[in-house]
Amino acid sequence: MKIVLASSNKGKIKEIEKLLPNFEVFTYSDILGSFEIIEDGDSFKQNAIIKAKTVRDKLQEKGYEDCIVIADDSGLTVPALNNEPNIYSARYAGVNATDKENNEKLINKLKENNIEKTEAYYTACLAVAYNDNIYTTHGWMYGSVIDKSIGEGGFGYDPLFIPSGYENTLGLLDLEIKKKIGHRAKALELAMKIIKIILK
Repeated sequence: MKIVLASSNKGKIKEIEKLLPNFEVFTYSDILGSFEIIEDGDSFKQNAIIKAKTVRDKLQEKGYEDCIVIADDSGLTVPALNNEPNIYSARYAGVNATDKENNEKLINKLKENNIEKTEAYYTACLAVAYNDNIYTTHGWMYGSVIDKSIGEGGFGYDPLFIPSGYENTLGLLDLEIKKKIGHRAKALELAMKIIKIILK
């Protein structure tokens, strides 16, 4: 049984592979080659389902029936900034923006509003597609964002995000901590219960 990730985000792929050490994990581009998935939903859940369905359908067209597709849509929400960037987290500074560009835009927005530190949270929705069925799970991580980048670890907005109960940003914290408290880890833990039922 192959697990196929409907993602080309290297940070997400690396993180999910480490969270699924006992499974054979492939990216969709390993099997199908690269192609664009249009994420035009208005929620993390809708976008995750769009990605899962798109990859599942293309796998079936190519004759790959015995695959579980996992799609992730996730992002950071800052209530003090009208809930930005939310579902636009990956393209906050524009289409194909780098993590650095997105972080710089968020830092500038915080500074424009004279905010040094404010509450924020990460959301992750995982969609699991197998045959004609799609299941979704969610995970959240709460904390604060700051108006400067600290640390080189993680990806996305991690250097700006301090989880509740910690003093350092995710850019400084060990990956093992993120595996315990992270939004994607929480969503994947729930998704694993679904996958184990599928595999029975």
